[in-house]
Amino acid sequence: MAATEQRLSTTVLVIGTGGAGLRASVELAEAGVDVLAVGKRPKDDAHTSLAAGGINAALATMDPEDTWQQHAADTLKESYLLGDPRTTEIVTRGAARGIDDLERYGMAFAREHDGRISQRFFGAHTFRRTAFAGDYTGLEIQRTLVRRAEQLRVPVLEGVYITRILTHEGAVFGAYGFDLKDGTRYRVHADAVILAAGGHTRIWRRTSSRRDENTGDSFRLAVEAGARLRDPELVQFHPSGIIEPENAAGTLVSEAARGEGGILRNALGERYMSRYDPERMELSTRDRVALASYTEIKEGRGTENGGVWLDVSHLPRQTIMDRLPRVYQTLLDLQMLDITRDPVEVAPTAHYSMGGVWVRPEDHSTDVRGLYAIGEASSGLHGANRLGGNSLIELLVYGRITGRAAAAYSESLTAQPRSAGAVAEARAEVDELLAADGPENVRALQRAVRNTMTEHAGVVRDEEGLRTGLAELAVIEKRMEDVGVHPDIAGFQDLAHAFDLKAAVLAARATLEAALERRETRGCHNRSDHPDMKEELRVNLVWSPATGITRESIPPVPEEIASLMEEVPTDGKLQE
Repeated sequence: MAATEQRLSTTVLVIGTGGAGLRASVELAEAGVDVLAVGKRPKDDAHTSLAAGGINAALATMDPEDTWQQHAADTLKESYLLGDPRTTEIVTRGAARGIDDLERYGMAFAREHDGRISQRFFGAHTFRRTAFAGDYTGLEIQRTLVRRAEQLRVPVLEGVYITRILTHEGAVFGAYGFDLKDGTRYRVHADAVILAAGGHTRIWRRTSSRRDENTGDSFRLAVEAGARLRDPELVQFHPSGIIEPENAAGTLVSEAARGEGGILRNALGERYMSRYDPERMELSTRDRVALASYTEIKEGRGTENGGVWLDVSHLPRQTIMDRLPRVYQTLLDLQMLDITRDPVEVAPTAHYSMGGVWVRPEDHSTDVRGLYAIGEASSGLHGANRLGGNSLIELLVYGRITGRAAAAYSESLTAQPRSAGAVAEARAEVDELLAADGPENVRALQRAVRNTMTEHAGVVRDEEGLRTGLAELAVIEKRMEDVGVHPDIAGFQDLAHAFDLKAAVLAARATLEAALERRETRGCHNRSDHPDMKEELRVNLVWSPATGITRESIPPVPEEIASLMEEVPTDGKLQE
């Protein structure tokens, strides 16, 4: 029996219903443009809701001398000069407006007694410029955007997995997908497509992403449509992800635990940060703490489970309950562990994709006409290290800009050719997987990818390991030819896992090949065989299956920003 196929039509299709996707959808709806947002998970539970710390803008509510130029300088410096200066200027200039938009939508920011928005320090910021809502900032932003989208009656299709962006002669005309519950196919025609479906951190064994999110689907959808990836090797590892239980490995213990006075010890009981950063100790930069923990574990001073101990039990119980309520509750729920009494076993965890789909700074358009990418799916702002608090403001600024750009692109079309062949290919891809009845298990192959990436492309990399990783990946790709896909009465999750596997393998290949090419140590990218930063590698590495790796030069930093790029004092500041 032929599968049921629903045909929908809209002006702009947004793939992803986290903060980036919803902000773009709201912008389109406010402009009176027809929009449809599609997400594979419920919009109330999108990945944005996990962001804790805060959102950056040079509002100068606490430090009057702060400016967008200083915010840009701090961002570019922290990117190890791999961030795009034009992208950085657009985000930092547009940040205050992004906060204004959230206020207009009714978001409750923490405020000072006189009504000013409170701002606090995050690491490597010259001034206090991080606005927040408790330690649930991302959740509050997501709720605010969901509420605004509902007020505007933005249609949101939840539980639908997009398998392919439909293109004809280098231009988009929609997307194809299926319902995760009943397998109903969706063919959506659209003038423009905004891709906001996250990054690729789920391809590591320990990740702060939850199961089945950030699997690299943005990367695969973009690349198969004809776009390229930029700097896929630049991945931020957070120092403190839990190790157990297995199904929650990598779940974050917030940076706030160190900020409040948490201590890191190895299995020998040594407070090892004294070896790596004796001045700042646990308040050192995220990349440095992750590298220190990795080194302790690798050199045999880790716990039996391959971790280190993070201890806050010496702090007053009330401090923990007031300042770390989420951490306390999470550990109680997942491990029945009371952090007021016992230390937590943690290890570095893949946290954020700083690279992503190659986009133009002005409007986040890609190589494919009518296709845009925003949020963690995109690239350009973060370079080799992300400034804490910048990801949330980035999605607000570019959600607004890209929504308008997609609407203008649609308006400019005189006609939109479609391709029956492209639709047939998308349909056949799903049909073939549903008919696959081989002996290879999709979940086991996903685990194999994650093991390969963890072993050979983790916090520290080298030539031999990366080449071994590519060889292992080739074996996995061969095994993928014999998978079995078996949807059942519970739904079509198995089919989704098969597409996730395709995405993971593509993202892993891009990451390994780019990591091999970047023969230097810069920011989050540590090459033990190339420990120094190299001026000739102050370039972006752009990848596609057709061209492999090409080097792209980075525009000069404008003088008004460059003159402000100084060392940021770190006394008493947590280096988020």
